[in-house]
Amino acid sequence: MSDTPQGPSVKHLGQQSALPASPEEAVLDYVPNPRKGSLYLVRFAAPEFTSLCPVTGQPDFAHLVIDYAPGETIVESKSLKLFLGAFRNHNGFHEDVTVGIGQRLFEEMQPQWLRIGGYWYPRGGIPIDVFWQSGLPPEGLWLPDQGVGSYRGRG
Repeated sequence: MSDTPQGPSVKHLGQQSALPASPEEAVLDYVPNPRKGSLYLVRFAAPEFTSLCPVTGQPDFAHLVIDYAPGETIVESKSLKLFLGAFRNHNGFHEDVTVGIGQRLFEEMQPQWLRIGGYWYPRGGIPIDVFWQSGLPPEGLWLPDQGVGSYRGRG
């Protein structure tokens, strides 16, 4: 792929892109950090995330919150949306899905720090929340609460 004004190897930005068949086939695009050298937090919230139960094949729903402190690059949001959408037909336990998303982003993007909160809706009557972070956050990084309360039912 050729360089674009947004950075090298951008596949999705400004292009028509189909939903990947699987998370493994999804290509995440990264662009240069426009504020390189600045310590700041980027947050993505996916309140309608879906994957499939690996045992029953039934859909599982979660509210994902991804926070990271950029390093050299930032993840391009359209490619992230397509990556997350690829989980609609992916079988995985909550723990594997949540931690796998965080680890892939951290390994590929190499931010200063990353955390993910997976706030899963009940399966079998039990909500499961899964959290992962790459290590201690950088000193001085403002870390707002992820803003998703524990599951409380309908009222």
